[in-house]
Amino acid sequence: MTEEDSAADSAPDSEGAGKPSRWRRATAAARRAVSLPFNGLDYLYRTGQTYQHFTLPILNGAIGDQLAARHDRRAIQMSFRQHNADVPVARLQLGRERQKTVVFLHGLMGDEQIWQAGAPNAPRYGPLLQREAGVRCLYVRYNSGLHISHNGQLLNELLTGLVTTYPELISELVLIGHSMGGLVIRSAGYYGTREPKQPAPWIARLRSVFLLGVPNEGSFLEQNSHLTSVVLRKIDIVPTRLLSKAMDQRSSGIKDLRHAFLVDDDWQNPHADDLFPPRTTVPPLPGVHYHVLVGSLLKTAGSALDHYFGDGLVGGGSAIGRIFGNPALPADNQVATKVFPKLNHGTLLSNPEVYQYLQEHI
Repeated sequence: MTEEDSAADSAPDSEGAGKPSRWRRATAAARRAVSLPFNGLDYLYRTGQTYQHFTLPILNGAIGDQLAARHDRRAIQMSFRQHNADVPVARLQLGRERQKTVVFLHGLMGDEQIWQAGAPNAPRYGPLLQREAGVRCLYVRYNSGLHISHNGQLLNELLTGLVTTYPELISELVLIGHSMGGLVIRSAGYYGTREPKQPAPWIARLRSVFLLGVPNEGSFLEQNSHLTSVVLRKIDIVPTRLLSKAMDQRSSGIKDLRHAFLVDDDWQNPHADDLFPPRTTVPPLPGVHYHVLVGSLLKTAGSALDHYFGDGLVGGGSAIGRIFGNPALPADNQVATKVFPKLNHGTLLSNPEVYQYLQEHI
C-alpha cells in the first residue's frame, strides 16, 4: 500500500471530521452481516432453552387425549408440582404452619411455571402472594387435552386427598384458574358436590375462586374452527375432506372449549356438535366468593366488539358468562366482576393491577 493510500484510509471522511471512514463503516457493516445469522441462531437457541418446558404441555394440549388412550409416557398425569417435578399428595412439603392455601391451575397448553417464572419486570402471582400475603401456594399440572370434565373429576380427587391428608395444615382453600383452568375448577366443584353421601371435604374449606380470562360461555376461536370443519366436510371433495379430518384431530379438551362443556353428559350427548347444544348448568357454589377477572384489548369495555373479542382469545361476554352476570343470583352466591382494559389473554397472568386485586381479596 502506498503512503497516499494509507493516508486516504486513515483520513477523516469528507462527510465530517471525527466520523469513521467509508471503508471502516463498510467493514463494520460486513462484520455485522456475517454475524447476524449466528446471533439469530443464538437467540433462537436461548429462547428455546427458556421455553423448553412448554414443549410437553403444548403436545398434551393438542393430542393429550390420544396420548393418554395409548398410555404414552408423554401423557401428563394430574399432580401437584414442586421443584419442577410431580409430587404425590402424601409427599408434599407444606411446612408445619396452618395456613390459607392457594391452588393454581394453568390453561390450555400451559404448565405451572406460568405462575412462578417470567420476565424480571413482570409480577408472578405465586411467589409474590406467598411472600406478601402470607399464604401457601401450590401448583397443579394437568393434561389439557383431556375432556374438561375428566380433569374436573381428577381435580376433585386431588383436592380431596390434599384436605384429608393435611386437615390441620389447611385453614382455608382458594382456587385460581386461568382460561381452561377456571373451567376445570368449576367442573371439580360440580363433581365435588355430587359425592354419594356428602360433598367432598375440600368444598367445606373453599372460600374463594378467581377466574382469570375463563371462557365460561365457550371460545369463539373453537366455535369458528368447528364451523370451518363442518363447512369443509359439506363441500365433500377430497382436499376439503382431508383438511376437515385433519382439523378434527384436535384434542377433546380443545373441542370442549367450544361451548365450555363441564360435565360428561354434555360432550356425550348425541347433539353435542349442534350449533346450540344442550349444556348442564353449573352454578357457583353456595357460600364461595367468585372473582371473575376479565381482560379487554380495548380502553373501554362493554362494546359489541369487546363482547365478542374480549382479551383476544376469550370474548368479554363469555368471560363474564350468563351465570356470573345474572343479577338474580341467590343471596348466598357472591360474585364480583372486574374488567381490566388494555390487557390481553396472556398479560392477565403478569399484570400489577391484577396482582393487586388478588392480593387485596386473598
